[in-house]
Amino acid sequence: MPRIDDPTHDHEAGALDGTLDTTRIDDTRIKAVRALISPAVLLEEMPVTPQIEAVVEQGRAAVANVLHGRDDRLVVVVGPCSIHDHDQALDYARRLQATAAELSDALIVVMRVYFEKPRTTVGWKGYINDPRLDGSFRINEGLQRARQLLLEINSLGLPAGTEFLDLLSPQYFSDLIAWGAIGARTTESQSHRQLASGLSCPVGFKNGTDGGVQVAADAMVSAASGHAFMGMTKMGVAAIFETRGNADCHVILRGGKAPNFDAASVNAACAVLAKAGQREQVMIDCSHANSAKQPRKQMEVAASIAERIASGERRILGVMVESHLREGRQDLKPGQPLTPGISITDACLGWDDTVPLLRGLADAVRKRREL
Repeated sequence: MPRIDDPTHDHEAGALDGTLDTTRIDDTRIKAVRALISPAVLLEEMPVTPQIEAVVEQGRAAVANVLHGRDDRLVVVVGPCSIHDHDQALDYARRLQATAAELSDALIVVMRVYFEKPRTTVGWKGYINDPRLDGSFRINEGLQRARQLLLEINSLGLPAGTEFLDLLSPQYFSDLIAWGAIGARTTESQSHRQLASGLSCPVGFKNGTDGGVQVAADAMVSAASGHAFMGMTKMGVAAIFETRGNADCHVILRGGKAPNFDAASVNAACAVLAKAGQREQVMIDCSHANSAKQPRKQMEVAASIAERIASGERRILGVMVESHLREGRQDLKPGQPLTPGISITDACLGWDDTVPLLRGLADAVRKRREL
């Protein structure tokens, strides 16, 4: 009697009397496989306008000019720890755009628009992975929502920045990103360094979770070089990519076992960069380990940075701030409504405290020009 395949396993690998059937040794832990929309389809349905294209290009050029010493303004990447609500993100973007315009003589403001969240163990992985916040994992919908939000933010004239975590998702929205980050958990990843080498925007590498800067300096060296690796084209086809290298990379100090935003830490980081043959400049993340994840401490960190900038410090090219409409964080619980404007991941500074923080940084840049 012919053997019957186990109906709980995939049958696409072959038939008993045909090619070798590997369904008993392959994909044994895959629960389901669903179709993924191709980047090309999404980009065709949600195209970039000439106005948005100009915002992205100008944002990238402005950050690159700071990196290469052609602009003395400070880059400020500010916004929610993560995006979880479209309307609230747009509310924040409109407020930020007005403040950015007011301070444009001293600051290059990029809105933090993070869609993917690395988890230490498990938890909500972000707006793309689970846009409905209910464990339904409607990833195609998440990609559409993410792109729509980026289009609307850029249409305000506000450049957007994000963390590149997944290696395929950039094909869906990287054309709308003016600045990108590689997180502390992935800076040492060869795949993410290769990705950065081919991205069209400036990229910041965070120091390691232990505070070590060497991994970020090594990442810069790697990303500046050309690479060949496997990936997915915008048509959704597997391909081999060959990159030219990205010369617009930098280090982000985000703390580790101890804060590293102080002058001594900046000196130490710049020494590591110099030894690696890289530009002696850093961006400082006011959040994470530098604020012990206490949102209001970001103001103290920013004030310390502003004081040094006003005194003539030029190696600090920018800062990052986690900020939302309202201060703090809240837990995502099934069946329980969320309070509008409050982060569901890391705690954020409220908008009312964010504005004076930004103005303080702008004043510091202006004072530095008087020296």
